[in-house]
Amino acid sequence: MDPLLVAGLVVACFVAFNIGATTTGPAFGPAVGSGAITRVTAAALMSVFFFGGAWTIGRRVVNTLGEDLVGDPSVFTLEASIVILFFIGGALLVGNLTGAPASTSMTAVGSIAGFGLALGQLDLAVVGEILAWWVLSPVLGFWLSMMIGRYLYPRVDRVIAIDRTEGPLLIVDRSGPVPRPALEEHTTRREVVGVGVIVTIGCLMAFSSGTSNIANAVAPLVGSGDVAMNPAIGLGSVAVAVGAFTLGRRTMETLGNDITDLPLTAAILVAVVASTITVLLSVIGIPASFVVIATMSIVGLGWGRATRTVTIADAVRGSALQLSIGALTADERSPTVGDPERRTAGSADGPTQPIGEESAEEVPPSADLFDPSTTARIILMQNVVPIIATGGSFLTFQLTVV
Repeated sequence: MDPLLVAGLVVACFVAFNIGATTTGPAFGPAVGSGAITRVTAAALMSVFFFGGAWTIGRRVVNTLGEDLVGDPSVFTLEASIVILFFIGGALLVGNLTGAPASTSMTAVGSIAGFGLALGQLDLAVVGEILAWWVLSPVLGFWLSMMIGRYLYPRVDRVIAIDRTEGPLLIVDRSGPVPRPALEEHTTRREVVGVGVIVTIGCLMAFSSGTSNIANAVAPLVGSGDVAMNPAIGLGSVAVAVGAFTLGRRTMETLGNDITDLPLTAAILVAVVASTITVLLSVIGIPASFVVIATMSIVGLGWGRATRTVTIADAVRGSALQLSIGALTADERSPTVGDPERRTAGSADGPTQPIGEESAEEVPPSADLFDPSTTARIILMQNVVPIIATGGSFLTFQLTVV
């Protein structure tokens, strides 16, 4: 095998490995933190469902990045693909070192766009379509989450919130001729349903990651024609699985990112909104940024939850609101990933108050909607990392291509 091709495959696997390491925690942090499944099971589910998303819908995003983004795909030489992947991995490393969640999709598009711009082959119409969806999708995530937080959150919390009992969820019943799984003595059916929901949402997030993120690792090699689509997706998915079983287990232990610091109900709702939008965009070939969509969904959910204390009319008249993520996290009895026994006052244990009648004590505004310094750092790095990839790629090809 050509040593240069081997180098390209190694770099692609490195990018895919980091995708598996960084996305497993956000996907299955709630399920692992609540004791629903083990880290090994979560890594296995991540591997299977990521591959499912990559093999089915993900190839459409691979085509967008590997063929449509650059007017003439023939300019994707093997050497160019290696350089592009280098800047994707290098820029993501910068983001990881700062502790800010960077978007792999934005970084990959930036690196390829820099390459296409340097060669005069960038398809501006495709770039414009991607940028338009990048602006619209976080707004849509914010709006949907805000509506859920304002009008549906307490009812949803009452349905899906669970109390985890001591001991295992299931046991092996050996009383019959064939051993079969059975509920543990103290396990309730509500608990089984709740755990099933949490695990299912994790699988949805893993699937959505596969639909969008596989292209970030293999699109340049597929675009160059040096690796066929199916083998590239298979190799990339294997590298993702290795990342999930190694570093991904550590990210699950620390619960991945800020999404899983939320109560279980909020984490599930954010995951559903962000994953659904990501999958729908992948269906039309748009590389979506789950990180950005999820971040805005968290803000929208907190905003909507906080505004339950007033009616729209009161808000229009200028009623003072202390909008906060505290609307999600400050309830001392709100069930969280790390402590699923906690309960939200006025939701799982009591009646839901109408809009405008929920007291400030039920939705305690303990802090600003977001910490300004932390938010500024995250937003800065979410833009700086793709800029590094774009600028580095552009300058490299501008200076080296005659």
